[in-house]
Amino acid sequence: MSLFKTVPPNVVQSIRAFRVSDLQAEAARLGQHFLYVHCAEATTKQQVLACIAQAFHFPKYFGKNFDALADCLTDLTYKAGPQPGFIVVLEQLPNTPKCDKEAREILLDVFRDSADFWAEKKVAFRVFYSFQ
Repeated sequence: MSLFKTVPPNVVQSIRAFRVSDLQAEAARLGQHFLYVHCAEATTKQQVLACIAQAFHFPKYFGKNFDALADCLTDLTYKAGPQPGFIVVLEQLPNTPKCDKEAREILLDVFRDSADFWAEKKVAFRVFYSFQ
């Protein structure tokens, strides 16, 4: 039985009742990319973006801004060839003065826009997140 029986193929949502190990196992079962980043040490937007860039193996020239993140999650990956789907986990996103609610919402909006991009290509792109 699919872990995602009630989860749309292109969504950004709180991790809630899901365990990271179960999401990783489901990605393997579906043959999809599993992208995981743990941001507990990050306190700024730039540190969060650096954590994502390192965990997702973005190119060295990654600009550590939201536009560069959007490009790497969509165009750059799309140009790399056919994709089997993605399960992304953003764990422990910070709640600090230098990564406030507005910055976190913009970050999640970038992932929502990426989910829409992949939906148009008929590729699953599920993102699960948690806050510190």
